[in-house]
Amino acid sequence: MSTARTSPVPEAARPLGLRERKKIKTRHAIRRATYALVREQGYDATTVEQIAERAEVSPSTVFRYFPTKEDIVLTDEYDPVVEDLLRVRPAGEPVLESLRWAISKATAQALAGDPDFGPDEMMLRVRLMADVPAVRSRLLESMSVTGRLLRRALAERTGRDENDLEVRVYAMGLMGALLEATLYWAEGDFRQDLPELLDRTLATFKDLPRR
Repeated sequence: MSTARTSPVPEAARPLGLRERKKIKTRHAIRRATYALVREQGYDATTVEQIAERAEVSPSTVFRYFPTKEDIVLTDEYDPVVEDLLRVRPAGEPVLESLRWAISKATAQALAGDPDFGPDEMMLRVRLMADVPAVRSRLLESMSVTGRLLRRALAERTGRDENDLEVRVYAMGLMGALLEATLYWAEGDFRQDLPELLDRTLATFKDLPRR
């Protein structure tokens, strides 16, 4: 999980207007251009101007969708998916069990890929998170966005307030643990099974009590 702006689940569940389809197309074009350029010449050598030219948009359009170059790398489509998946679990199911199921499903969906963000892009993204200081710094700043989504989902599942200390600590503890597992995956040259690593990580947590 990481910062997110959109979710393929809600988009697929309702008809999209022309304006929304254009926004999705533009966002995907920017991401495709970024990953292609990074593969060709490295992250530091890739500029927003080059990304804009490759994506056939203006630099101002790139910044309208992604405030920084690092956000192009860090933004994904799967945080809201986890939130949606949690909502379909049985109400009485232990919170940690629901989380393990939802994160497993979302990770499998990410690894299955789509035309714009498949397994190769996911591995490149994680490698940049591990190796590029600017990306790593922005990641730490942006974790609070995903943390708020997770806090909201945990509050719904437990009947707690999302601002309760226990909910906030639990959510950010999960965020840090999942990040560490993902970096561990990269350090092992992606040879291990990511869903298994994430599940092992979540298994170290206790359940968050309900109110």
